[in-house]
Amino acid sequence: MLQSLAGSSCVRLVEQHRSAWCFALLVLGYLLYLVFGAVVFSSVELPYEDLLRQELGKLKQRFLEEHTCLSEQQLEQFLMRVLEASNYGVSVLSNASGNWNWDFTSSLFFASTVLSTTGYGHTVPLSDGGKAFCIIYSVIGIPFTLLFLTAVVQRIIVYVTRRPVLYFHIRWGFSKQVVAIIHAMVLGFITVSCFFLIPAAIFSVLEDNWNFLESFYFCFISLSTIGLGDYVPGEGYNQKFRELYKIGITCYLLMGLIAMLVVLETFCELHELKKFRKLFYVKKDKEEDQVHIMEHDQLSFSSISDQAASMKDDQKANEPFVNSQSPTSNDSSLNN
Repeated sequence: MLQSLAGSSCVRLVEQHRSAWCFALLVLGYLLYLVFGAVVFSSVELPYEDLLRQELGKLKQRFLEEHTCLSEQQLEQFLMRVLEASNYGVSVLSNASGNWNWDFTSSLFFASTVLSTTGYGHTVPLSDGGKAFCIIYSVIGIPFTLLFLTAVVQRIIVYVTRRPVLYFHIRWGFSKQVVAIIHAMVLGFITVSCFFLIPAAIFSVLEDNWNFLESFYFCFISLSTIGLGDYVPGEGYNQKFRELYKIGITCYLLMGLIAMLVVLETFCELHELKKFRKLFYVKKDKEEDQVHIMEHDQLSFSSISDQAASMKDDQKANEPFVNSQSPTSNDSSLNN
């Protein structure tokens, strides 16, 4: 008896605070996912880092043995200066001296990566004025970009997602949820093909040192706005049509970002995902819901009464003109 009462009370407690328990599980799952990623990255990349450190140490030691006139301190100072310049996008290599990082097309590409929060990091402002302008430009430009993307996606999704789903639902009588799921899968496949697979094949041809996996990696890192900056197109030596290439990449990034947002919005409108998201949200109080309902009812009642009054006025205005008689004249005619 006591065990059954305790079990029912526990079930009742869990049901009352279901959203809180789901949110706690969500936080725990996210932390475990972070730890899982750290373990995998560490186990995969740490051996390669160790081999690279050993190789660089051997090269440095061999260089000092071959050039006895140069001390280790002088070599390290030179390397520190070279690496510092490389972090700003300036290379000391002779085959890279022909590419400027701040011509118009490169600056346009940089502005697009800043406003889209991709931020490859291969080119950064050098001067204090450039850094100050970058802060002001980003503070204004990033919200402006979000507004622009939201407006574009809101218009596109009407023609790409909502109308096709309604068409198949109304015209052919299919279930709206089934049609929405199939449509989301087809739209996702088309987006992956047009903005990941095909561009990856193109980049693997245009970029000398990129294979298909590296090109696909660049497309994903860019369109997901991660922007690690380890792969940046158009930075190779003697790149043909570099200005036009940079403008094309800028257009690709903007169009790909819009396509990604359209796909995400399409999946977010699925009924199943909406139900799943509600598990982790805080439920509104009943009093707040009642207040919202009463306000909605009052607004709807007032709007209905206003519409009725306006309809009456319209009917009176549209009625044909009739020779109306005054009440006094009617009474006199009756008396006669």
